[in-house]
Amino acid sequence: MRIGVPTEIKKQESRVGLTPESVGELVRAGHQVNIQAGAGVASGFADEAYTAIGASILPDADAVFGESELIVKVKEPQPEETARLTKDHTLFTYLHLAPDPVQAKGLMNSGCLAIAYETVTDARGGLPLLRPMSQVAGRMSMQVAAGALMRTKGRGRGILLGGVPGVAPAKVVIIGGGVSGTHAAEIAVGMRADVWIFDRNNDRLGELDEQFRGTVNTMYSTAHSLAEAIKDADLVIGAVLIPGASAPKLISREQLSTMQPGSVLVDIAIDQGGCFETSRPTTHDDPIYEVDGILHYCVANMPGAVPRTSTYALNNATLPFVMQIANRGARAAINANKHLANGLTVDQGTIAHKLVARDLGEKYVRPDWLTVV
Repeated sequence: MRIGVPTEIKKQESRVGLTPESVGELVRAGHQVNIQAGAGVASGFADEAYTAIGASILPDADAVFGESELIVKVKEPQPEETARLTKDHTLFTYLHLAPDPVQAKGLMNSGCLAIAYETVTDARGGLPLLRPMSQVAGRMSMQVAAGALMRTKGRGRGILLGGVPGVAPAKVVIIGGGVSGTHAAEIAVGMRADVWIFDRNNDRLGELDEQFRGTVNTMYSTAHSLAEAIKDADLVIGAVLIPGASAPKLISREQLSTMQPGSVLVDIAIDQGGCFETSRPTTHDDPIYEVDGILHYCVANMPGAVPRTSTYALNNATLPFVMQIANRGARAAINANKHLANGLTVDQGTIAHKLVARDLGEKYVRPDWLTVV
């Protein structure tokens, strides 16, 4: 199969779809890999690293899309990329379509087959292609929040996460005990913060209590318990995920007035629309904005700030699926693997994922070629 990797063009996105090591595996399996010139440079991969293992370097995105059947990316296609897609393309990348009707329409109009990383599953019911980036985003959330809480720009609370002897540490509220929430908690505990994790799964709360050996406070999440907790929180991390669907809004604008001025909200769920009413996507260029005295960090591609770590972590998870698609062809690979089938989102101009269709207000259409249950 002819596989193409274009340069990511979303603002401040430095990751790349395939590492040289992944390309080497695909080339050894008999596939042709086309890399856009400079696509890997920001992640530390020179063009020569790709050509040394058999990849072709093409001058621009038009050439990559024109010479490839399978497009492997990291972030959702921007409008100019969507315009390059045709019915002969398979797109494999993060999509996060539920809150993005413009992208959805573009993909539908292209006629391509699009598979979303974020809804591919595994035998344990997990999301293996979302997990590595959730791990990165969870750990990063503490780094960025620690900076935002400082008073260096005249607006943070002036709080040190871990405090010092005789001075209390920051209170950190983490909403969601999944992958990103757990990794955020690990770093927060390591920085000696006072950590509270909210979730609606009692079994998960029990697991977290055992995992952290009582060093975090676990709470069953209700509207009331969360509203009370944020009143004296220095930092709130939104880490709620409903696979494929828009994130629920768990903190309203009205509630910001109950919080301490200069406290910080970090919305890891912003790719899925965000879990705070006042969330809106930002970029690494200008990541933080203020609403009613509360600082918001809502960067939609947090892992893009650490592209080398993120690219390797992502490729470790995506390569087996890329290989399946390349070896069998997209439709045959999907029918052979029900977990890959769960990533199917757009096909032949229609939305082929139930939750995405529901949230977009579009009709769900099951492809007539799809046989896997």
